[in-house]
Amino acid sequence: MPPRPRGATQAPRLSLQPPQNVAVIMEPHLLDGDNREGEHYERLALDGQELAGITLQECVLEGVSMNDTELRGARFIECAFEDLFAPVLRASRSSWRETFLHSTRWGSAELYDSRFDRVHLDGGKLDYVNLRSSRVTDVLLTGCIIGELDLTGAKATRVALRDCTVGTLTLDGAQLADVDLRTSSFRSINGLDGLRGATVDEYQLQVLAPYLAERMGLRIEG
Repeated sequence: MPPRPRGATQAPRLSLQPPQNVAVIMEPHLLDGDNREGEHYERLALDGQELAGITLQECVLEGVSMNDTELRGARFIECAFEDLFAPVLRASRSSWRETFLHSTRWGSAELYDSRFDRVHLDGGKLDYVNLRSSRVTDVLLTGCIIGELDLTGAKATRVALRDCTVGTLTLDGAQLADVDLRTSSFRSINGLDGLRGATVDEYQLQVLAPYLAERMGLRIEG
């Protein structure tokens, strides 16, 4: 393998594998603080339940609704989500590790003070994703439509947004390293100083140029 060019943006380090030999659970009774492993939940409604501190490891969740479910401090390890539905997702201080999410539909996702490690979010529509003060490492987003992605005060390392459409990207106080924004579009970006450590393509740079010039107090005259 040829050496990586000096200064090239590092891609997220992902090697996700789907959970194997999971047991289908028809009517699970999940409680806050539970530790469940190797289970498959399908077409399950967990709306409004108190599941703070729950741990799911090597589990598959397919067509599960978590609207207004209390998931504060929850841990998802080596899990796979398909069609996760939550107009209101309450998962502050949660942990997501080596997990794949496909076709996610979130309204307001309260994920502040959380940790995302080796996570792939593929497709889906998310209105507001609050990752304030979170640690996001080796995360890939592909083909997502996001109304607002709030990374205020977050630490993001080896994160890539590919073919995503984002309304507002908020980066006030963010610390970015190897964050790849190429191929994605943004209507507006708040906290331009937080872009340090990000990679953009030539078209994105042209779009950003007037805002960067204004930030630096440059006058542009033809």
